[in-house]
Amino acid sequence: MDNQFFLLSKILWGLLSPSSVVIWLLLVVALLLWMGYVRSARRIVTLISLAGFFILAYPVSDYLMYPLESRFAKPEIMPEKIDGIIVLGGAEQLKLSLSWNQAEVGSAAERILSAAELSRLYPEATVIYTGGSNLVQMQNIDTNGKVSETLLTQAGIKRERMIIETQARNTAENFRLIRPLLPESEGTYLLITSAFHMPRSVGVARKEGISVIPYPVDHRSNHPDQRYWDFDLLEHLQVLEPAWHEWLGLTAYFATGKTSSWLPKPSASNKQTQQE
Repeated sequence: MDNQFFLLSKILWGLLSPSSVVIWLLLVVALLLWMGYVRSARRIVTLISLAGFFILAYPVSDYLMYPLESRFAKPEIMPEKIDGIIVLGGAEQLKLSLSWNQAEVGSAAERILSAAELSRLYPEATVIYTGGSNLVQMQNIDTNGKVSETLLTQAGIKRERMIIETQARNTAENFRLIRPLLPESEGTYLLITSAFHMPRSVGVARKEGISVIPYPVDHRSNHPDQRYWDFDLLEHLQVLEPAWHEWLGLTAYFATGKTSSWLPKPSASNKQTQQE
């Protein structure tokens, strides 16, 4: 079942990602033109052009990303004691690391940096890093976790403090596979992942019975009062793609029972930690 869910999610993303949708629509336009349906083709091209212009000119993608990133906040007062620090993979670039024979890091590097910062704040806490290859054709990359270990070590975390899990291909597998590895099964753990990914991550953690305190990092959307017309297509697409992916992920996880709510929200204990 896990393999079927993984493969289906990859197929659906290939069909439904914003970039893919544009390509499919252009193929439909070409087909309509060859069949002589010029008016229908013109309408679709007009729709694509208008949507493309607004995505180019204004950070409309922030309207998808900001609700995800503002759902959970870092604790205003850090807890006195925790049983560990859970870091979800995604910072490491496994394919590039293999290509260049060195540990490569991507846009989510703040996950690694924040793990190092918290490891100094809690010098006795175990750092649990979970993440394998999410590539369909290269699922056996770095099964010994050498890339993750190298990045965490370079950030200043000692190897003896680490638990590295390398088989998880998605968020659901992250928490299912680390569940038996946790130093305290009923303990409390700080959870580090990108802010837009935190709602789904917290939802899965709760479903697995793992008590987590969200520590979101790697924010990508602008605050509403900092949005303006800037004509930066690449930057806007870099926000739109993961935001749309995350909303699809939230829907799929809720529909398949991997989370108990569509858009998980802070629990009473999380709010108390933030406000104390």
